[in-house]
Amino acid sequence: MAEQTIIGALLLGLLEGLTEFLPVSSTGHLLLAGHFLGFKSPGNTFEVLIQLGAILAILSVYFSRLWELAVSLPSDARSRRFVFSIILAFLPAAVIGVLAHGFIKTVLFETPMLICIVLILGGFILFAVDRLKRPPRYTNVMDFPPSLAFKIGVIQCLAMIPGTSRSGATIAGALLLGADKRSAAEFSFFLAMPTMAGAFTYDLYKNYDKLSADDVSIIAVGFVAAFVAGVFVVRTLLNFVSRHGFTLFAWWRIVVGTAGLIGLLVFG
Repeated sequence: MAEQTIIGALLLGLLEGLTEFLPVSSTGHLLLAGHFLGFKSPGNTFEVLIQLGAILAILSVYFSRLWELAVSLPSDARSRRFVFSIILAFLPAAVIGVLAHGFIKTVLFETPMLICIVLILGGFILFAVDRLKRPPRYTNVMDFPPSLAFKIGVIQCLAMIPGTSRSGATIAGALLLGADKRSAAEFSFFLAMPTMAGAFTYDLYKNYDKLSADDVSIIAVGFVAAFVAGVFVVRTLLNFVSRHGFTLFAWWRIVVGTAGLIGLLVFG
């Protein structure tokens, strides 16, 4: 196994963990970085499978919260409604992800110019959403009604286009539909668990026969790096957005998208 490939997997794993829960598009960052690093995985499986590290990161940080939720399900109607809302929000992406899997992986994932443009456009949208001044109707993620959760889940489907950002779509959707910044980000965390786990499982099912022992080792390196970086982001993001909003991430999207466009035009 080439040292360069291991280093590339380590860098991309860290990038996945640092960006997965931020509204900047982890997939867009991974595909662009992989393009310029010359890193290529069979069927673009690496970019999806290392999400397991980010999934375990959020599970480890939220373990006590999830345990309390599970224990209270039989007796607490509020907990049951919240779990139902998460499942309802997950369904649109599950259906579209299965139906459009081939197109997403073979066309959208292979179009870096589109990723750069979507990153830039998403940055301007995030600017606009972050400046909304209307008072929020929802400040506790446990009180999101199922109808609101389903609408956020439909908006999440925009993230099938790499560069959009799953967390960015869900956060922006929640803000537009009346949530405050903290609860919007937290709902995005909870919705990430079934969405990312579903994408991981389905992609592994579709591509496991393409993976070699070396591929598995490289994915393991990326997985560990994504886990470590993901834990850091999950532990710090809610407090950050509560104080500072999403302006920093909007600027980041625009800078990365613009740099990517320049790089593609100069280097191809």
